[in-house]
Amino acid sequence: MKKLLEVRNLHVSYHTYAGEVQSVRGVSFDVHDGETLAIVGESGCGKSVTARSIMGLIKAPFGEIKTGSELRYCGEDMRAFDAKKWAHYRGGEASIIFQDALAALNPTMKIGKQITENITVHEHIKKKEANERAESLLHQVGIPDAKQKMNSYPHQLSGGMRQRVMIAIAFACNPKLLIADEPTTALDVTIQAQILDMIRSLQREKNTSVILITHDLGIVANIATRILIMYSGKVVEKGTSEEIFYHPVHPYTKALLRAIPKLTDPSKGPLYSISGHPPDLIDPPQGCPFAARCPHCMNVCVEAHPEDFDCGAGHTAACWLLHPLARHIGSEVE
Repeated sequence: MKKLLEVRNLHVSYHTYAGEVQSVRGVSFDVHDGETLAIVGESGCGKSVTARSIMGLIKAPFGEIKTGSELRYCGEDMRAFDAKKWAHYRGGEASIIFQDALAALNPTMKIGKQITENITVHEHIKKKEANERAESLLHQVGIPDAKQKMNSYPHQLSGGMRQRVMIAIAFACNPKLLIADEPTTALDVTIQAQILDMIRSLQREKNTSVILITHDLGIVANIATRILIMYSGKVVEKGTSEEIFYHPVHPYTKALLRAIPKLTDPSKGPLYSISGHPPDLIDPPQGCPFAARCPHCMNVCVEAHPEDFDCGAGHTAACWLLHPLARHIGSEVE
């Protein structure tokens, strides 16, 4: 498959009064045509910052993409894009669905205007044609009485409908790349399933590549082709959806899977949670970032960051338990 997006050694920092927050620390991955890549991790691990970097939304002087970071779209160096190229890329080539639709939508503009604006900016078509396409998009995303809803303001719609409007805006110009940044946040499970089914259906129809960002491994099981597990600004494990769910390796990935509630759990005890807190990214640890919370932590985990160990079939993990000298420990962990 052709590579649509290439991210290499991405480092992103935010400069604050307290110091430099190293939000993303050496993240690398590819996105291929038509695939769905899920980026999973708890809050503060750098998922959304990675997405904003891809969309060119890291702004100086507060935010900074470090020298040596590489972002390529269809082989082109995105860091060399000028303002005109970014304007064409955002909305035309790539779109993003933000997690808080009420905050992302303009409260002073009608829904129809917000959809047609994206269309007219990237395609020189008449207003009537843009309105017809916007109405058709609202039908596609499952909003009833689309013609009437075109004249509604965001606050007049429910949370689920606002998220559907965000999807309509994102797909308005048939982008090649869609970033969905926790699109089901604050929605009930029924609406979550509908939103994910809708994204998957539109993706297949338009052959769009999707980066799905979430903290919940449970919602990506039936939609993701490949999964990246992020922790403390780093990718700690990556592989196909099947490898991550059926053959997880990193203790953090296993902990995330344990935290998914199961109806078949006979214990009926309290839900599992990961003890401790993520490290402070103003002064990140020199070793494995998960060491302080890992029940299998060794001395080397604190002293040095693990390399990416190859687990086969494109599956890699950054964990010292995979080192040949620690194989017997790894078997005991199971």
